[in-house]
Amino acid sequence: MLILECPYCGVAAEETELAAGGEAHLTRFGPGSSDDDFETYMFMRENPKGVNFERWRHANGCGKWFHAARCTMTLEVFGTYSAQTYEPPADLIKAIKKKRPDWPGYGAHK
Repeated sequence: MLILECPYCGVAAEETELAAGGEAHLTRFGPGSSDDDFETYMFMRENPKGVNFERWRHANGCGKWFHAARCTMTLEVFGTYSAQTYEPPADLIKAIKKKRPDWPGYGAHK
């Protein structure tokens, strides 16, 4: 079972208490954007094998959205952090690189 710690209330919640929100750190396009931009936002996801950054909501807890870094192959969780950030915190990136020296780094798939 996947267990993520909510960075807001500090509760270590099982995935049944959370709601998955897909890939984190996407560029959202508003009114007036092109059809191509909107199509890319809606349907084109990285979905890498290995380290991935995702959005989660503590649905049965505080209700807030947060981001999590985890491995899609092993379900290892590297950490969680506020959803109000534009990219993963440097200390989290450093921790991932320490455990996974072969990881190409954040943004390598983009």
